[in-house]
Amino acid sequence: MKKVSRRALFALALAVVLAVGTLAFCVKYAANAEKWVTFSGSPHVYTGTNLTGGKIYDRSGVRILNTTDGRVYSTDEAVREATVHLLGDRYGYISAPLLGNFAEQMIGYDKITGLNEASKGTASARLTISAEVQKAALQALGSYHGAVGVYNYKTGEILCAVTSPSYDPDNIPDIAGDETGTYDGVYLNRFFDAAYTPGSIFKLVTSAAALEKSASAQAGTHTCAGKTIIGGQEIVCMSSHGTLAMPEALAHSCNVYYGELAASLGKDTLQAVCDKLGLNGTLTCDGYTARSTVDLSDADDGSVAWAGIGQYTDQITAIQFLRFMGVIANGGEAAEPYLMQKISRAGQTVYEAKTKTTGRLLSEETAKTLGDMMRGAVVNQYGAWQFGSLTVCAKSGTAERENGPADAMFAGFVQDEAYPLAFVVFAERGGSARQPHPSPQRSLPRARPCWIPRTRTVERLDSRQTRKAVVRRQIHAAT
Repeated sequence: MKKVSRRALFALALAVVLAVGTLAFCVKYAANAEKWVTFSGSPHVYTGTNLTGGKIYDRSGVRILNTTDGRVYSTDEAVREATVHLLGDRYGYISAPLLGNFAEQMIGYDKITGLNEASKGTASARLTISAEVQKAALQALGSYHGAVGVYNYKTGEILCAVTSPSYDPDNIPDIAGDETGTYDGVYLNRFFDAAYTPGSIFKLVTSAAALEKSASAQAGTHTCAGKTIIGGQEIVCMSSHGTLAMPEALAHSCNVYYGELAASLGKDTLQAVCDKLGLNGTLTCDGYTARSTVDLSDADDGSVAWAGIGQYTDQITAIQFLRFMGVIANGGEAAEPYLMQKISRAGQTVYEAKTKTTGRLLSEETAKTLGDMMRGAVVNQYGAWQFGSLTVCAKSGTAERENGPADAMFAGFVQDEAYPLAFVVFAERGGSARQPHPSPQRSLPRARPCWIPRTRTVERLDSRQTRKAVVRRQIHAAT
């Protein structure tokens, strides 16, 4: 009898364990079934590494990809090239984390019936990008490697997220055999994944740090005699600017002023603002993760000075600096950027984006002061005539390389209720062209490069890029 009792207890214990295990599985299934089914590489929903099973449209309703039967891209070759880094190619050389991030909403999975054949392939996703703006930006970049971004700082919609170089997914070139450098890094999405030495556009961050510490910082002056020594390191400027306050120093992009300002602020103050603005950390956006780094933990005064100019070890992604431009434009807080607008399946909306804000990152006073100074740079240096009737506030930058032309940057926003847009342009080896000038009739001599010892390089005085002006005009025309 005792033996029977022990067996009964053992059987009961096994039944309890089985029941608990089954319950635990059901709970996990209810919570994670969609993720299990849509894991990357599942042959039911993926071709290679990219999601299948729906149609993708741009913000205007133009179809740019149909994955219901293979992968059918736009009939416009230029649009195919301009969007492949967001949509992915047929072989997984270029992945599309954007689509994979919304796999659950796209494939029509039901916890009871499984993959719903009736709704399979009926999903349609509308992105925030404009195919025409993408095309215009890529064509304007031409042979330059780099990225162009445009986003609505009030809603968060990304209108343009272009990376170059690219290729036509319907006519893939011989990338492995290329010896010209045309396709170097072609599989990289430079808008999200590439971090750049920012050069003088970073002077906006240094200005923000000073203004957040004291609103009167814009009136403080430093004297530029063409060069200075900070912490044993020589900072060289394009010319002797004399005694400057912040608005003039930003417009002339004075290295001496910003080197001395950064050193006077100290590494802790500058680091704290970089951390708060999200320029030292990650930003996630619909499946992408961008990482910028500003690490001043081991910086001495000379290195802090270089960091404040936008050199040292500063590494910034296009999307994170784009968001910073939105923060300035929108009074100290902005919408978080996003790419996926809406997903419908079988006639029903299964996902729709909602605007999320960054929260307050700068005071309204700081944001207004920065915007006014950027507007002053456009009016007095770059030429407001280049932007037609748009009230553009901007800052240019040049990050010198050890060999070859420097990288060129241009970042800013439109101060117009009808066009609440922020933008960034990063052109690798874009170089420096003529000095900025206020009218098309007046031209100035070519900027003279200046170098410093120990192979560390210093930025030239910021200048107007013919290529950058074309990018801006073509994006404006397309919108």
